[in-house]
Amino acid sequence: MAKRVYLFDEGSKDDRDLLGGKGANLCEMTSLGLPVPYGFIITTGTCREYFQAGNKLPSLLEQEYRVALDLVEKKMGARFGDPENPLLFSVRSGAPVSMPGMMNTILNLGLNDEITEGLALKTGNPRFAYDSYRRFIQMFADVVLDVDGHKFEHELARYKQANNKSGDVDMTAEDWREIVAVYKTLADLPEDPFVQLKMAVEAVFRSWHTPRAVVYREMNNIDDSLGTAVGVQAMVFGNFGDESGSGVAFTRNPATGEHRFFGEYLFNAAGEDVVAGIRTPLPVSALQERMPEVYDQLFKTQSLLEKHYRDMQDIEFTVQDGKFFMLQTRSGKRTGRASIKIAVDMVKEGLITEREALMRVSPEHVEAFLHPMVDPSAKRDIIATGLPASPGGATGKAVFSAEEAESESAAGHSVILLRRETTPEDIHGMRVAAGVLTELGGMTSHAAVVARGMGVCAITGCGALSIDTAAGTATTAEGVSVKRGDIITLDGTSGEVMLGDIAKIEASSSTDFQELLGWADKHRRLRVRANAETPEDAAKARELGAEGIGLCRTEHMFFAADRIGVMRAMILSETDEERQTFLDKLQVFQHDDILELFKVMDGLPVTIRLLDPPLHEFLPQSGEDIDALSAQIGKPASQIREITQRLSEVNPMLGFRGCRLSVVYPKITEMQVKAIISAAAEAIEAGYRPLPEIMIPLVINVREIRLITEIIDKCIREMAGARSLSIRYKIGTMMETPRATLGADRLAPEVEFMSFGTNDLTQMTYGFSRDDAGKFIPKYLKEKLIDVDPFVSLDQRAVGRLMEIAITESRGKKKGIKYGICGEHGGDPRSIQFCHDIGLHYVSCSPFRVPIARIAAAQANVGDEKT
Repeated sequence: MAKRVYLFDEGSKDDRDLLGGKGANLCEMTSLGLPVPYGFIITTGTCREYFQAGNKLPSLLEQEYRVALDLVEKKMGARFGDPENPLLFSVRSGAPVSMPGMMNTILNLGLNDEITEGLALKTGNPRFAYDSYRRFIQMFADVVLDVDGHKFEHELARYKQANNKSGDVDMTAEDWREIVAVYKTLADLPEDPFVQLKMAVEAVFRSWHTPRAVVYREMNNIDDSLGTAVGVQAMVFGNFGDESGSGVAFTRNPATGEHRFFGEYLFNAAGEDVVAGIRTPLPVSALQERMPEVYDQLFKTQSLLEKHYRDMQDIEFTVQDGKFFMLQTRSGKRTGRASIKIAVDMVKEGLITEREALMRVSPEHVEAFLHPMVDPSAKRDIIATGLPASPGGATGKAVFSAEEAESESAAGHSVILLRRETTPEDIHGMRVAAGVLTELGGMTSHAAVVARGMGVCAITGCGALSIDTAAGTATTAEGVSVKRGDIITLDGTSGEVMLGDIAKIEASSSTDFQELLGWADKHRRLRVRANAETPEDAAKARELGAEGIGLCRTEHMFFAADRIGVMRAMILSETDEERQTFLDKLQVFQHDDILELFKVMDGLPVTIRLLDPPLHEFLPQSGEDIDALSAQIGKPASQIREITQRLSEVNPMLGFRGCRLSVVYPKITEMQVKAIISAAAEAIEAGYRPLPEIMIPLVINVREIRLITEIIDKCIREMAGARSLSIRYKIGTMMETPRATLGADRLAPEVEFMSFGTNDLTQMTYGFSRDDAGKFIPKYLKEKLIDVDPFVSLDQRAVGRLMEIAITESRGKKKGIKYGICGEHGGDPRSIQFCHDIGLHYVSCSPFRVPIARIAAAQANVGDEKT
């Protein structure tokens, strides 16, 4: 049988998985000789046993912890349940991963009427004894017996008002006696301290599944099966008198990262008073003024702990009658800016290495340098929550069309664009909007992909809102309505939609951030490219450290207002001659855009995907838009409707798109190749070094690649011969279909690179429509049918397996193929780790994800070096 109970001198900081973070650190502080009230820890494994047995404690557990309890009594010189010399306990949770405030705690456990009287006699301080008792009754009733804690607060407030008591410090021993009498009418507590202890242990175990704990684990990707340890520790009392108190402190400022001891303290108060905000705490320097010897001990302790753990520490301490005690230490939570400053400073101080600094930074920390963020301390009036599609915080007037967005933006207003779902035709409105909110769509829907590329805050799949664009309203099920012109705020990092203008923290870089990115580049193997189609996006990507373009979606070049009409006319053409007229115009547009990309990415690869989406996506849908197009191109509206209907598909994502367009309309491919090569030739003549890579999308077999490669090569030979230029180029394919990955050995001889388009590969492997998945994925996650949204973080078991098969089998047929990923997963740290593990050469992501990808790639490599 595995050992279930450990005394504080039986463990160490390396036992987090067994004893929880809190318990492991209490053991470590004990071994360091710090003044830690003694106790024992019940392991996380016991918690798992408890749940596996249907919420029943192991039969021998009580016997085991009673042995440990006897040893604690001897160490502390007091006895649990003895009225003449009482020992009280705190019973706390402690998971292997820090979850501050998410689970339950019971303090002052072991009190009843008789023991409280004994405590009053022993200490000569009845006020303290009855204050402790009323705290215990309320906490035990709330946590263990599930009695509403507000009932107790209400009775206390009513008593204070009736007796003219402004705060807890004004209450006398007799006042607390009367409060205890009232509290005991609200809950039926067991008198036996050992029964209390058993019930408390079970309650702490059960708190692993409280709603707030479950949500916290989901938000922070913490394994649901870990369970919590239970720490049982002898109580010390900050509410013992004026020479007592409790405090919380950080070894560095958690908001700024400044290397300055930072904390708060309350005299004559228990630890929960500091956290609960019942009284306004004093700066920790107040302790230095009144009790300098205690402060010196505290300061030396915090310095020792930071050096020992080599990280900023969050510590809790109590002073009882002038004597200092340490109750907890853990790595402190910090803001993104503080995280990076602390990591960089600690490298300079010689505490940690560059590699360790990189491993201490999370993607959320990096976001603070790239986007304005909603202030976490600001009050929020949340009306709905959707999918956090593109991070950052944005406030603006609610508008319901791209045209409204443009006109309001031109008038100087910040706007939030609300749509049921966005289409490529909304691009001009999205470009000027501060944020985008859609009722439908998932994490890889049009709105999500485009917004991330632009660095625009976005929330998609917000099914809690019913958006009526015609009426200009968005309404919740509870009847809360956002009307055209109302001010709303989006938090694209959490997915929350809020009424009003919520305070934000502005984005800005720092020398520490740039230094950290430099270390990331030094320690990574994976290259990082960007998904970009415009010179502005490409320039931003390069500024943020992109090493080329991994995906240029050429169709995005045709959605501008002055181009979409030409594209539509080309699609609606009825003869080859008519179509060629419009293709020639489109070639000019494409040439100009690609030339600018080559200039921005001088000397770096630019991967250009041939036309991919179904043609009907370019065509107008509303009668008003069809009439406008009819007037523009001179075709009857009825004919446009007829052709649009003919092109419409039941399942367009599996229909007439990708390389199938090249097979049926080779002239479109020829136009695109001419634009690419002529732009490359012009760039060379201007002194640039273009490196075009032409990517064939959505292939299923090698015959498609051969057919399209022949079109490309023939076109390039003709153009190069005419200009007497040698233009280096590569031809590769986008691996998006399961059949392509399973037949990669056949494709290999015909390509120079393979780039995994994991958005499509995921939806085809799962059979999930990525634009509709937002309707059911939240329920799948809640019911644990899937662990993560597969469009957010790459499914390694199935989609990843297809990728591995493709790499292994194609590499066996041809050496030197370059492998990359250009789906939205290219900016997700967990997916980047997998890409590193399977040997990809590069990842490609939205420009504003590039710094995150650089750090994630370094973390993947550093993690390899550790193992």
